[in-house]
Amino acid sequence: MPLFARAVFGLVNWASRKGLAAEERPTDSARLRARQTGIRGETFAYWYLRRRGYIMIARNFTVPGVKGEIDLIGYDGPVLAFIEVKTRTAENKDFGIPEDAVTPDKRHNLSRMARQFLASRRMAEARCRFDVLAIESQPGRRPVVRLHKDAFAAGG
Repeated sequence: MPLFARAVFGLVNWASRKGLAAEERPTDSARLRARQTGIRGETFAYWYLRRRGYIMIARNFTVPGVKGEIDLIGYDGPVLAFIEVKTRTAENKDFGIPEDAVTPDKRHNLSRMARQFLASRRMAEARCRFDVLAIESQPGRRPVVRLHKDAFAAGG
């Protein structure tokens, strides 16, 4: 395990000890707070996965004309993983567990973007899979993380 990734994750984990939700300020909209929480969740996920040996090659990959983005792309050993990060806080708990947000439409879009990523880098023969990293963050507590490797098949 790389020492640097271990050290940085230790700092990120320590910083998240009171949750990942963005602090509520009177001037911030709910949408802005959700975006800030998502960014914090993706940063936490990045270092969480690096600590577990993933070698990241892309973040927030988008394809013109295709809705959405692939949050993280990295190698887990010889397998290229396309990782969708979903973060839930106490204020959006009504939407269910984070994994529920990876709908069939979302899976279809992720598959399309993954094919574009592989084609643009001439990696069509690469072994790949789709992972979902779910983060639940309660105020005053460290996040609970669930990594679902090979969560769904390409094509949706």
